[in-house]
Amino acid sequence: MTSSSRNMDETASLRRKVEICTTLGIQHAWNIAKPDVHWCGELRANVTITAEQIFFYQSLKRMPIPDGPQYKRYLLSEQQQDGSWSIAPHHPGDVSTSAEAYLALKILGLHPSTPEMRKARGFIRGAGGVAKVRVFTRIFFAQFGLFPWDSVPQLPAEFIYMPSACPMNIYRLSSWARSTLVPLLIIRHHQHIYALPNGLSQSNDYLDELWLDPARKMVPYYPPLLGGGGRDPFSLLFAGIDLALYWLGGLKKFPLRRSALQRCVSWILKRQEAEGDWAGIIPPMLAGIQALLLEGYNLTDDVICRGIEAIERFSCQDEVGKRLQSSVSPGWDTVLMARALCDAGVDLHDHRIQHAVHWIKSRQSVGPEGDWRVYNPRLAPGGFSFEYNNKWYPDIDDTGAAILALVSQNPESIDSSVISRAAIWICGLQNRDGGWGAFDMDNDKLWFNKIPFSDMDSLCDPSTPDVTGRILEAFGLMLESSKAPQIDKEVFRKISRACDAATSYLAATQHSTGAWYGRWGVNYIYGTSNVLCGLQYFARGKERVQDMTWLKKVQNPDGGWGELPDSYKDASLAGCGPSTASQTAWGLMGVLTTCAPHDASVIAGVSNLVATQNDMQGTGATWPESRYTGTGFPNFFYIGYSLYPHYFPLMALGRFLNASGSARSVKDLGADCA
Repeated sequence: MTSSSRNMDETASLRRKVEICTTLGIQHAWNIAKPDVHWCGELRANVTITAEQIFFYQSLKRMPIPDGPQYKRYLLSEQQQDGSWSIAPHHPGDVSTSAEAYLALKILGLHPSTPEMRKARGFIRGAGGVAKVRVFTRIFFAQFGLFPWDSVPQLPAEFIYMPSACPMNIYRLSSWARSTLVPLLIIRHHQHIYALPNGLSQSNDYLDELWLDPARKMVPYYPPLLGGGGRDPFSLLFAGIDLALYWLGGLKKFPLRRSALQRCVSWILKRQEAEGDWAGIIPPMLAGIQALLLEGYNLTDDVICRGIEAIERFSCQDEVGKRLQSSVSPGWDTVLMARALCDAGVDLHDHRIQHAVHWIKSRQSVGPEGDWRVYNPRLAPGGFSFEYNNKWYPDIDDTGAAILALVSQNPESIDSSVISRAAIWICGLQNRDGGWGAFDMDNDKLWFNKIPFSDMDSLCDPSTPDVTGRILEAFGLMLESSKAPQIDKEVFRKISRACDAATSYLAATQHSTGAWYGRWGVNYIYGTSNVLCGLQYFARGKERVQDMTWLKKVQNPDGGWGELPDSYKDASLAGCGPSTASQTAWGLMGVLTTCAPHDASVIAGVSNLVATQNDMQGTGATWPESRYTGTGFPNFFYIGYSLYPHYFPLMALGRFLNASGSARSVKDLGADCA
């Protein structure tokens, strides 16, 4: 028997197992759906988000801090054996993360003499102490007198006045940086010192045990201007500007300072959602409230009360303790779960999937809000957001995923107003290089990352292959739909032109190995899978990757795929890591775009997912995953999407069944799984 015949026999025997797996997976998906049929899994991150909430409550003098014991239990549960806290599970300890966790625990009443605090202190001091923490940690500590404000970069409030036509203005920053920076302009102006449990002091000794030399806290945040070999011109320029601002007192006595602060306040107030949220993420929510309080607002004011309530809605609490999510992901989770259910063979007329589609459609942003309008004033709205409440910052990736979910459920809907608006909006935000970023158009001034304030390389939002691949997949599915000829001619023309530019961008960004970078998922497995899923619809794109074998080369011996965040620092580690459910699904979906279902790589990947599914004892089945495979900021902030190891494997197995011609409606399989 030839290897090809053997593989085909293995495929046939595997189908039945996959059919049962997908049925159990679908059952679990329905069981975890919200009552109105949408999904929102916990978005896990590192402990800094929760620690910063503790700092926030301390600044509000909320004593004792609400649910303090539950916060303490969570923080301690995340401590590693060496006493540190890391930016992701199974990752080395990080000095900034550990220092923030230590301060939060001390505020919550954990004595420095406890074994946990002694081990933490040993790690932090061994890593260089508080002097080695990042700029954001310096800002939090400066608010309590633990770091001199002069050791924090200058942030003049007059920056708010820079016109949008200027190369340097707030709208040239990424949306997440912009929404955080504006309240920080106010915070940096006031340089307010809040009290700690030991009292209030501009030079508080509360954390002196973490300093190697407590007498020398004026630690510079950039190398010396002179004698710093290897410094690029932008770094030198911004360091020089920062030094000049320091000698000018941060422009605090500048005649426009008071009006600049008022402009910042107005900017913040305008962008608060009716429900109290800002930008759908925690940093601008915490900073926004502090900034408004510094500018004279009171805790009883409606804007403050709504903001605090919004922050509390991001909290989770269970047997592990209480923690704060950096964001919430109902929009993202729902469009991806809906797509997975459609791929897995649910009855497309099932009232539950129709309710999910209705929920998705109701979330489209069609109002006057949106910072994206600054450089696109004539573009009609049509985007979808990641979170529950975020009309100001719909994102391109979510919008592409929404199109995929809606068209998968009903191919006849491609000429609907919802999908047409979404497609036109996406086309209007395509970058000059042919790709797409996450939120804005041509937000690619990477020299911004040389500003001393940016020590996380996250001030820009340029094109990325993973987002571009998703959009190409969405447009490809639209054009392939049975009703494609009925798409409005203008919409068709815009989509076709956008796809031509996107395939050129992807050809230019493919690595010599054959892989593509993944900005929002770890890492090259994610990027490569997204790109291949998009290029499969376009003949020219297929020709460019027909010999692409990278995914097969990095497949693990157990049939799965895995990659560690280390690949962001060292590209030679691309595709290297223990198999995870979500990354195996990404790898499998990528391979399925170019390989037959009886291909050995496909069979191995499917077998891995079948073997690793966990029965949930009467409520269906899902897949375990302890590693974080989502990316916030490469090298600095990673995300564990709790539903990634469910809808991505379900999606991949469904596509295998479709490719092997054995997909059946789930209602035909229920009796087989009883």
